[in-house]
This record gives sequence, C-alpha cells and structure tokens, in this order.
Amino acid sequence: MDNARTDIQELARAMVDIITDMKAEDIILMDLREITLIADYFIICTGNSDRQLKAIVNRVQDEVHEEFGKKVWRVEGDPTGGWVLLDYGDIVIHAFTEEQREYYDLEGLWRDARVLVHIQ
Repeated sequence: MDNARTDIQELARAMVDIITDMKAEDIILMDLREITLIADYFIICTGNSDRQLKAIVNRVQDEVHEEFGKKVWRVEGDPTGGWVLLDYGDIVIHAFTEEQREYYDLEGLWRDARVLVHIQ
C-alpha cells in the first residue's frame, strides 16, 4: 500500500476518533475502494439530535483542518433535516439522526463494502 493510501486511511480513522469523542452512535468506517470510484471511505454515524449533529460536523471540520490541514470540499444537508454530508474527496462522512439513517440505509446500499470499524 502506498503512503497516500495509508495517509487517507489514517485520516479516516482519525475522523472516526473525533466522531467517537463527540458521543455519536453506531459509527461505521466502510472501505469502498474495491466497489466504486465515488470515494475510498464512507464514515456513517448517528446523532441523537440536530444539535448533536451540528456539534459533530463542526468538530470534525475544525479538528481535521487544525490537525491535518484539510478543509471539507463540500457540505450537503442540514442538521435540522437529520442528515449532513461532509465531502473530503476520498472520505465522505454521513451524520444522520436515527430516523434518517434508517430511511437512507447506506449500509444496505453499500453492503458489499468492507467494514473496517464498527463502534456501537
């Protein structure tokens, strides 16, 4: 594995750590490299409220920028709608409320992806 791939996976794992520190639930890090070109990794997590979702995405953006010098490329969704996507190119984070996560069922959609981390 080359250094760029290792660095991206290390960044994804650091993002999982940040999200864990923010008390998100059911955190999954999926490796998509073998099945799509959309992204290398998806991180999916659940927040208990729109306030928690906002805190999670703000903390991820702040710490990733501060510690790794990376800015989010694109943000979609809104915490009040129950879903926020942070697109870092190779890594995409999906932060959901429980209802929205069940509705979109990304784990089912991407069931062929390898799960690297699952924190319940």
